[in-house]
This record gives sequence, structure tokens and C-alpha cells, in this order.
Amino acid sequence: MDYSKHQFIPYGRQSIDEKDIQAVVDVLKSDYLTTGPAVDNFEKKIADYVGTKYAVAFSNGTAALHGACFAAGIGEGDEVITTPMTFAASANCILYQGGKAVFADIDPETYNINPDEIRKKITAKTKAIIPVDFTGQPVNLDEVMDIAKEHNLLVIEDAAHAIGATYKDSKVGSIADMTMFSFHPVKHITTGEGGIITTNNKDLYDKLQQFRTHGITRDTSLLNENHGPWYYEMQFLGYNYRMTDIQAALGSSQLDKLDGFVERRRNIIDQYNIGFSNLNEVITPYQHSDGNSSWHLYVIQVKKDLLSINRKQFFEELKKANIGVNVHYIPVHLQPYYQELGYKKGDYPVSEELYEQIISLPLFPTMTDDDVRYVINTVKCLVQEHQIK
Repeated sequence: MDYSKHQFIPYGRQSIDEKDIQAVVDVLKSDYLTTGPAVDNFEKKIADYVGTKYAVAFSNGTAALHGACFAAGIGEGDEVITTPMTFAASANCILYQGGKAVFADIDPETYNINPDEIRKKITAKTKAIIPVDFTGQPVNLDEVMDIAKEHNLLVIEDAAHAIGATYKDSKVGSIADMTMFSFHPVKHITTGEGGIITTNNKDLYDKLQQFRTHGITRDTSLLNENHGPWYYEMQFLGYNYRMTDIQAALGSSQLDKLDGFVERRRNIIDQYNIGFSNLNEVITPYQHSDGNSSWHLYVIQVKKDLLSINRKQFFEELKKANIGVNVHYIPVHLQPYYQELGYKKGDYPVSEELYEQIISLPLFPTMTDDDVRYVINTVKCLVQEHQIK
């Protein structure tokens, strides 16, 4: 295949403008670089955006998930159900608290955790569910919340991919007991690194705040003693998971543009779906009729039985064409560390079958229509060149 000299297109990247830069500069010129008013402002803006009472910012999304597991009371021997088709952090946060990650396989259409499989995994040791909004597509929250209520479980929604998404008439972030958003540069908005938990539960909010600050409190109503206005107490083993004001200022500026970013992502998705509509060799992602996904990723399946090249070769050909494809994700239970814990290949066949065929195509707001057409045409050319006649 003779590729044109098209500029490299990454699978995702941040979109930073002069207002974002100025917001960071303003903090750098201020009295507070960390633990100051910019963090409080960012938390309030996120809570207002999703429609919750509280939001607690963390240094990254993984730290936020760890905090949520602590606040949920996950401890030694407790079981938490999550999906294998996710980044490792969704399961690692359970292990950090001494709990056991119990995987439930996915729905082959949506790629999200299958509620029927969740039901099969519940035991007397189950303490919580961590569903993941894979690619920005919200999980079946009605059913997940019903299961949780039936068994007295907490739901920690991993919405790292889904800020700006809606579930029916509600914003993702306002439904689960706790919801985590990530602000890594490839996500919808960025703080460089960063994460946040939203919740309507005051008790969970208080625990999250104290956990991210070494387990320390200055709240006089919680102190065992009070030596004076300087006094604080470390009441449990917490962590330094605080977000800086520099990060928060960038996040606040980015949040002002979120709806526009999501709109552009949906426009690119429409172009992809139309472009691939007549390719039998490619399966495009599931799409809710009300368009509620915020589309962090565009994941196609390459049907290996209809092509003379495998997924790895297809991937490599796209890379040669300067298209920065990726694969999301290697199922967590296939990672060597989890294999050592006793998980094994064959445990979650739907996730494993999906993994063998998926490729993530570029998707970010500053992609041009020319970039999108180039990706579509390159995929089409590859399919035509290698289709089994």
C-alpha cells in the first residue's frame, strides 16, 4: 500500500488554548500554588456541572479510585465486582485496600459490564461494584443500582471516559454513590494529571477529603483534643493525594469548553460511522439512540475471519500510515500480576474475544475533517487490499 505523507495523527491528545495557559499563569503569579482557592473552585464547578452536592479532587484518577474504595470501607477479604475490559487501575484500587477484585464479563454489544454476570458473582463477601463506562458509553446504571440496592452494596462508577455523557435525563456523575472522572491529557478535559470523585453523600465526602490529606483533619467537631487554632490530628493512615492549584486552574478553564469538545467528538463519530457503514469487515461501536456517550474512544472490531491479515498486521499497517492507533484494553486478568493471583486465560471469554479484534482509532476535538477522512480512507484501502474474496 502506498501511503501519502500525511502528518502523524495521535489516537488522542489534549486541546489547550490561550485561556487555559493564562489560567495557569494567573495561579503561578498568585499566593497559592497548591491547597488553595483554585482547587475549591474546580470542585464546585465539577459538582455543579454534573449535579451533585460534593466533589473531591485528587492528584490522579487512580488516587481518586483508591480514595473511593477507602470511603466505601473496602478492607481485607472484601470482594468488589468490576469488569476485566478496562485499565488496570479499576481493579488495582481494590487491591490497595486489601480487597479482592472479582471480574464479571462484558456485554458483547456495548462492551460494558454485563449486569447478569454481576449477579452471578455476588457473595456474602461482596462490598461494592465498580462499573466502567467503557469508551464514554454509560453502563446500564438502572440495573447496576438496582442490584446494589438489593444486596446493600455501594456503586463506585469509573467514569474516567465519560465526563459530559448522560444516562437518560441525568448527567453521569450524579447517579452512583461515587463517580470518578479522570483528567489525563487524552481525556475530554485535562489537568495534566488529575482525578475527582463526585457524590451526594456527606459522610463519603468527609472521608474522601481526609483520606487525600494524610488522614489529617482540622475540623474541630472531629478532634479528640484541641490544643489551639494551629491544632490538627492524623486520625487514620491517609495519603498525599492532593491536586495542585495549577492543575485545578487548568481544569476549570478546560471545563468551560467541555460541551464543545463533546459535540466535536460526536461529530467525528458520525463521520466515522458513515464512512465505515458499508464495510462488512469492520464492526463499529454500539451507539445509544439518544447519543448519550461522550465518546472518549472510537473502538472498531476488525473481523479476522474476513481478512487475509490479522489484527496485529492491520494495526501495524495503520501505524505505517502515520495513524496513531492503540488497543483499549488488554483484559486486566491477563496481566502477569493478576495471573500470579490465580486469574487465568479463559475466565472471561467475551472480553478475551473482543480484545483479539479491537483497534482504537484517533479521536480528539482538534482532529480536522481532513484527518478524519484520511483515517477512514486508509482503513477502507486496507480492507479492500486484504479482504478474502
